[in-house]
Amino acid sequence: MTLLQIDRALYLFIVVAFMMAFPPLTLAAAEGQGEDKILIPPPPAIAATAHILLDANSGRVLAENNADSRLPPASLTKIMAVYVAFNELTKGHLQLDENVNVSPNAWRTPGSRMFIEVNKQVTVSELLHGVIIQSGNDASVALAEHIAGDESTFAEMMNQQAARLGMTNTHFTNSMGLPNPEHYTSARDLGILTRTLIKDYPEYYKWFSLKEFTYNKITQRNRNKLLWSDETVDGVKTGHTAEAGFCLVASAVRDNMRLISVAMGTQSERARTAENRTLLNYGFRFYETHHLYKGHEPLKETRVWKGNEKFLNLGLADDLYVTIPRRKYKDLKAVMNFDQRIFAPVKTGDALGSVNVSLAGEVIADQKLIALSTIEKGNLFRRLYDAAILLVKK
Repeated sequence: MTLLQIDRALYLFIVVAFMMAFPPLTLAAAEGQGEDKILIPPPPAIAATAHILLDANSGRVLAENNADSRLPPASLTKIMAVYVAFNELTKGHLQLDENVNVSPNAWRTPGSRMFIEVNKQVTVSELLHGVIIQSGNDASVALAEHIAGDESTFAEMMNQQAARLGMTNTHFTNSMGLPNPEHYTSARDLGILTRTLIKDYPEYYKWFSLKEFTYNKITQRNRNKLLWSDETVDGVKTGHTAEAGFCLVASAVRDNMRLISVAMGTQSERARTAENRTLLNYGFRFYETHHLYKGHEPLKETRVWKGNEKFLNLGLADDLYVTIPRRKYKDLKAVMNFDQRIFAPVKTGDALGSVNVSLAGEVIADQKLIALSTIEKGNLFRRLYDAAILLVKK
């Protein structure tokens, strides 16, 4: 063996020995160990026909099954009924202290009742409490007739709102949830609706946390049992028919994080309570939500060419939230992409870029960067001057 061959053999021996002593990192090791690694167990199995769990602020879905199936909603319908009423209140078309005359049709409505009396007057506020807390079908019909003239017209108002909110698997034929082949919604659509109601009408949403309501000397308790067993729960609505099974939409807030759970078609009152509790506990245990940027606040100042102003602030139309695995906030990466050459005129709200937030290489949030002010065209001198500068920059 020559000296060169001996050197090569010695080199190979050293390399093999080093590799045996220090094996290459596996993927799991490269991603980190213990708390540094993203280890989220799969969502729990839920004994329901359909369910969904989502964060109210970011909109991120944390668990779901059959979430787009069209199912009978029973009294979960009333979430949309009161949403329409809240919208009418906000527009000034309705007043809380406004009196409503109870029709024989409303009084005769079967199912759960508020016990309003025919030809008696009751206020809009009382009816809303009766719908939300007592799940009164009679109250729902009385409210629908007062707002729209009759219940079928009110159902069309509900459908219009559903279409506006993007509830693509929803259609209503009545205000209360009595069975009808053309009356259906989905777990996802109920999540969308509840999220919007909480955001748009916080002053009215607080009524969903009330545990009881007394009308006509009759006190009825809220059927949402989570209000008694979990102090972080502040709503939302139960429902039950033989066709729909036992249903519940629930919402809770812990450490400034709000989650919404929907379970449809469970076997009992106890089951709908337990399954929603399981969903909420899973979400709060393994995820956290962060408020990254406020809407309509400057995030970036950029140059505007040929305008009556030189600089423009860019921001977001809405607050930006992200929901991520716990203890991963430090690993978030945010990148702003925007047009490098923006020319006047620019109007407030014009989309000029985006904010992308990623975690472990995956984009988890993407919102448009918009102009926060209007910049008109500059005078002739300004336009010519900027054009000359741009020629030099080429």
